[in-house]
Amino acid sequence: MLGTQNLLLFISGGILLNLTPGQDTFYILGRSIAQGRRAGVISVFGITSGTAVHTCAAAFGLSAILATSASAFMIVKIAGAIYLTYLGLRMIFYRDRNTSMLFAASDDSDWAIYRAGFLSNLLNPKVAVFFLAFLPQFVAPAADFKIVAFLFLGALFMTTGTIWCLVLAWFGAAMSRQFRENPSAASRLRRASGALFVGLGVRLAISK
Repeated sequence: MLGTQNLLLFISGGILLNLTPGQDTFYILGRSIAQGRRAGVISVFGITSGTAVHTCAAAFGLSAILATSASAFMIVKIAGAIYLTYLGLRMIFYRDRNTSMLFAASDDSDWAIYRAGFLSNLLNPKVAVFFLAFLPQFVAPAADFKIVAFLFLGALFMTTGTIWCLVLAWFGAAMSRQFRENPSAASRLRRASGALFVGLGVRLAISK
């Protein structure tokens, strides 16, 4: 279909990969627990948008730069680590008079939440390299339009991934509701979520 091969295997593998906990998983859970379902869902669409960029980059060969250039890979990785750490520190040190509103009471707009999810995914070079390594295995060698096959596979992967991420957002928001009526617990929860983001940044920075 559309120049692909072993499509069922690709879908199965994609679902299993989406179910494997990673940076996006913990990011969505952190946002949803700290800020509620709306922030979690917006983060999901931000991350999905980042994945769309990685898909297009792989389709047009841009990801090859990250796969072959150690310096480019390192620059993008450090930028992503710094950004995640920055988000985490904001949550840890944020102060608000009404702590029951959690981090959502800050000046973060829907656009800011979306942008944060988008950048956290886009600035993870491992995602780019993964797409470059994973997708070509399911593009038929005889395909007339390989770019179309790449984009189709990427769209399938994003569809299954978005569904799973929305489940994570719902689960995280369900947990957060238990803390919203307890100001002290809400404050601790926000700081714990911030620490999670800092941990993700450090993990990305020291990973090989």
